[in-house]
Amino acid sequence: MKELSLPLRFGLVTSAVLIAYFLVLALFHRHTNPVFSFFNAVITAFGIFEAIRVYKLQNGETFTYADGFKTGLITGGVATILFTVFFLLYATEINTEFIPELLATIKGGFDTNVGMITAVVAIMGFATTVVSTLTVMQLFKNSKNMRSK
Repeated sequence: MKELSLPLRFGLVTSAVLIAYFLVLALFHRHTNPVFSFFNAVITAFGIFEAIRVYKLQNGETFTYADGFKTGLITGGVATILFTVFFLLYATEINTEFIPELLATIKGGFDTNVGMITAVVAIMGFATTVVSTLTVMQLFKNSKNMRSK
């Protein structure tokens, strides 16, 4: 359980930042513009980066690529699940006009519903988690290069 506490904490904080960012966008009526969701990837990547950095600091020489990768996936997974639940609650309970406004902004003529949009949000979050974890681990992996004299 101790191994899970760090990524769970960072996942909770990352999801809180994602939710806060979404609500700030909603204050300015920008939450229906999908372009602003690209910053979600930056927030998620930073949360994963910090979780792996702290994990590596705590474990020092015993840090492995697999441990760091697992930490990143759990952090991003927790953040994605919590943000997706918030998104679903927001779209169905808080602002029921959100999905029609979002679809009007996209102008794709899509015939979709809240469930499909929520699934897309979750898939994008998990994809961002995997890509961000792979990217961040390049910074933290132990090098096998030999030092020249």
